[in-house]
Amino acid sequence: MTIHLFEKFIPSWIVAFEGSPGITSWMQAYDPAHRWWLSTLWAALPLVVLLAAMIVLRLKGHISALVALAVALIVAVGIFHMPMHLAVLSTILGAGYGLFPIFWIVFPVIFMYQLTVRAGRFGLLQECLVGVTEDSRLQLLLIAFIFGAFFEGAAGFGTPVAVCGTILIGLGFLPLEAAGLALLANTAPVAFGALGTPVIALHAVTGLDTLVLTSVVATLLTPFCILVPFWLIWAFAGFKAMCEVWPAILVSGVSFGFTQLLVARHHGPWLVDISAAVISLCVFVLFLRVWKPKRILDAQRKDITHLPRSLRKNHASVVTRAAVPWLILTLFVTVWGTPRFTAWIDRITTLRLPVAGLDRVVFRVPPVVPHPAAEAAVFTFNWLSATGSGIFVAALIAALVMGLRSRAILQVFWHTVVSTRFTMITIAALMGLAFITRFCGLDTTLGLAFARTGTFYPFFGTLIGWLGTASTGSDTSSNVLFGNLQKFTAQQLGISPYIMASANSGGGVMGKMVAPQSVVVASTATGIYGSEGSILRFVFIHSFILACLMGVLVSLLVYFPSLTKLILG
Repeated sequence: MTIHLFEKFIPSWIVAFEGSPGITSWMQAYDPAHRWWLSTLWAALPLVVLLAAMIVLRLKGHISALVALAVALIVAVGIFHMPMHLAVLSTILGAGYGLFPIFWIVFPVIFMYQLTVRAGRFGLLQECLVGVTEDSRLQLLLIAFIFGAFFEGAAGFGTPVAVCGTILIGLGFLPLEAAGLALLANTAPVAFGALGTPVIALHAVTGLDTLVLTSVVATLLTPFCILVPFWLIWAFAGFKAMCEVWPAILVSGVSFGFTQLLVARHHGPWLVDISAAVISLCVFVLFLRVWKPKRILDAQRKDITHLPRSLRKNHASVVTRAAVPWLILTLFVTVWGTPRFTAWIDRITTLRLPVAGLDRVVFRVPPVVPHPAAEAAVFTFNWLSATGSGIFVAALIAALVMGLRSRAILQVFWHTVVSTRFTMITIAALMGLAFITRFCGLDTTLGLAFARTGTFYPFFGTLIGWLGTASTGSDTSSNVLFGNLQKFTAQQLGISPYIMASANSGGGVMGKMVAPQSVVVASTATGIYGSEGSILRFVFIHSFILACLMGVLVSLLVYFPSLTKLILG
């Protein structure tokens, strides 16, 4: 069923495209100031305002997002000459996307967490995780890196940060650290998140072979699968404390990276993260049975000399009771992420709602695309197949299994609604900002500025991917926006389009941790909404340095043909 949104509100004065009756259009302009550097500064202004409001002025997330959104509307209409009704419609579409599916992932995850706390199961989970390892550094690897990769592969869209952040809080990590570290850990898996969606989208916009793209992306990320766990523990506990547990870090990183590369090269993008996370988990747990660190640190990085007896050994019944709600969550997230199951539900429950007056009205133009291409503006209301719906059903079933009565469930539900109300506003405003940035062409103007770097394009082209994910909150969106630009520019410069298209995704994963949407999810999950500026200050330098390292790696591959031949087989 097709329903046209806002059809009654479309002005009658829109000019028809190429004389075709009933078809309207607006062509994006990427240099409205007629000086590329000035147009670039205008395009960057909303993001600069957003970061300044969060980091410098330390305003709360919803206020910062609304201010930046207002600036974006002014720039879009006043500088880039976007018709007001298109700017408003794109903002509304973005806000709707922010509420569903993004906020609809955050809300049920927090609802699930609150239910386990109410039932007393979260305390049991803490005991069980301490039973695997008492050391906070190894717990961080287990939860943020390995579990996070699994949830990224199965669901994506903020799920790993929300789930892992709440678990880390329960283990005694400070809320700010839990939020920042969960974001930092959620890097390398992002390129294959939600069953390989970013790579599938990259193939769709570039036409490049999916298996080759998957292989190149995995090869670029393999060194970072090993580096990021070391980086994570260093950021948490310091260099000396990191060196004390280097064998465990190496085991987790190598097992994850090797499995990711193997599955990517021989199977494709769909099960890369899930397979790598499961293998890494098994190897990591087995390794900890034969190796222990000399020093045991708690979540405040203090030495633990002894543990309470209740934490030294967990009976099977305790482990089962603690694990049941999270096993239910894992089962439902996995099933809901299965393409066949999703497609089956979609056929009978999904509504696709084209936004009348915006759908296929805005045209992207060369050099971003070979020929003018209309931007689709369709709100997909997959109310049952959405990941958040699977999590919500899992939460309700887990509540019943845990023995909670309906009154208690309703009380927890209302508490979750109240505690996430500002998060809802923030995510809606941020996605409104992201969509007006996309439909107006502000992001493309920024990307084209990077594309002017010539010889240094492999490095700065990688940063295009970083910028795309940082501004949209999604590696998938970054690939859709800039994948074809990367391919086109690479061909013009005589560079392998596979390398640069993959570099867009590889750089993009490093931008995930600084995306405002991700930061808001992390702050909400860890109970410190309003501290988004502090979280951004914590993760920004890590994100930028890792993106630059990815840019260096891409440059080496481009300018050393023997390495490129090795990568492409």
